[in-house]
Amino acid sequence: MLSCSCATVWNTRSSLFRTFTSRYFSSSATVLNERPKAKERGHIIFSGIQPTGVPHLGNYLGALSNWVKLQRNAEPEDELLFSIVGWHALTLPQNPKELSASRMDMLATILAIGIDPKRSIVFHQDDNQCHTELAWILGCITPVGKLRRMTTWKSRLAASRNANDESEVDESLLNTGLFTYPVLQAADILAYRATHVPVGEDQTQHLELSRDLADIFNRTFKNAKRFFPLPTQLITPTRRVLSLKDPSSKMSKSAPDVQSRILLTDSASQIKSKIRSAVTDSIDGVTYDPINRPGASNLLSILAACTDEDPAAVALRYQDKGHGHLKADVTDAVEELLKRPRSEFERLKEEKAYLADVAKEGAERAKEKSWTTLKAVRSIIGLY
Repeated sequence: MLSCSCATVWNTRSSLFRTFTSRYFSSSATVLNERPKAKERGHIIFSGIQPTGVPHLGNYLGALSNWVKLQRNAEPEDELLFSIVGWHALTLPQNPKELSASRMDMLATILAIGIDPKRSIVFHQDDNQCHTELAWILGCITPVGKLRRMTTWKSRLAASRNANDESEVDESLLNTGLFTYPVLQAADILAYRATHVPVGEDQTQHLELSRDLADIFNRTFKNAKRFFPLPTQLITPTRRVLSLKDPSSKMSKSAPDVQSRILLTDSASQIKSKIRSAVTDSIDGVTYDPINRPGASNLLSILAACTDEDPAAVALRYQDKGHGHLKADVTDAVEELLKRPRSEFERLKEEKAYLADVAKEGAERAKEKSWTTLKAVRSIIGLY
């Protein structure tokens, strides 16, 4: 079985796609020999985001902005699917009214940042029952040991309980949904026989499970040889955006201190206030040193992401300057980055009928594609 410890690309595609991949994602690669057999089939790119609260700067730089780049650079035969994964949100307690509102807000956000619902399929995961049916089928071939080795459920449970680290997690509080949701995540991807998944490095373990389950299915059923392609991870170029108040942890929507994160809906004055109060250090000058100077390095990383530069190169401009100068420039860069999508979001969230139409059309297109997969799976396993 091939490892997903680094990004992987196929060597049988055109040099143009490899060029756009290396331009926006990790250039390290493990060559895959597996390739879909369908005639003239392009790449199928799938990614999802939970509808829990307004996205923050880390979500935007780590995932959403890369969706737009993928859409802009995809070949005409490539297919792109972006899903709002409501079922995943249920793995932790949710306020029903807030979750309902967040579903539509997330859809408005995806459109506001530049995703075109005519070019890409944008839909609510919970509008397509094929995901849950395939998740059950995959769950029946998933070894429990693989799920127990997953680290994400431990970290999410620790965060939900405000624990200092995973060692403080009380496993008696673990629900089955949180334990098994990596299988549903695999179903999200495999329902469309996706070939590429743009996610951060923190999702490598989950994508590896998706590859494992695709491989197990292909080997378990004799007439399923290479039915599921092994999805390739496209690692986003931006490193984790860390908390402005605790640069030892990543920026999070669930952190109790609202000053720790910058939301896409924050005003210019709110952005300024949050960055001004960001944790740095008392060392003179500014250098990029994530280990010894995480606060300053986080601000440099944010600035570099906004200006599409390397953090170490950006740091050279501030080696003789103070943190105040850096914070002022980060404030200007973040405001410039967010002001257009913020304005567009405020407009779109009021157009509820339009959002409903986009969601309905996206769900219909997603169902059509995934039902083709599910019918074939049912036939392969003897249930169709």
